[in-house]
Amino acid sequence: DMSPGNIYRFFPGKIDIAEAIAREDDLLRLKDLEKIASEPRCSARKKLCDYFFAELRSTYQKFEQEPHALEIARIISEKRPKFGEIRVAAERGMIARILIEGTEKGEFNVSDAAYSAEMIHSAMLKFRFPQRWTRASLTTLESELDGVLKLIMDGLTPRASTEN
Repeated sequence: DMSPGNIYRFFPGKIDIAEAIAREDDLLRLKDLEKIASEPRCSARKKLCDYFFAELRSTYQKFEQEPHALEIARIISEKRPKFGEIRVAAERGMIARILIEGTEKGEFNVSDAAYSAEMIHSAMLKFRFPQRWTRASLTTLESELDGVLKLIMDGLTPRASTEN
């Protein structure tokens, strides 16, 4: 319920307003993802899958309900790259923690969690900003994500030794 003039007393420009809104949205999203990453009763495999499905569904619904949010995200990433770098680092940190936990429990065989998290995060980009890359339905994207996660999980699974 503020006038535009009053808003500009707090923010120097439109990009600053957009970034503040995006930061608040990101904090809420990261908080939800942190709940998944920290769930003590779930296996690391389930956490990793739940993490990416939550990410897909959240982002897909956000851009379906607020189509302008995709354009705002693009502008912020161009004009304020540091904002994106901070978000990516937080996401990769959570993924790395899940990978470390899974390795400690024998679910995964990961020698470099930070590198593996970076590669997995990169592979999942389509599912992080789905409407930027495709017009596929959420059902189709969920099916694709399931297939990609199966390949990733297969790659993370420890192999039985073939030495005699």
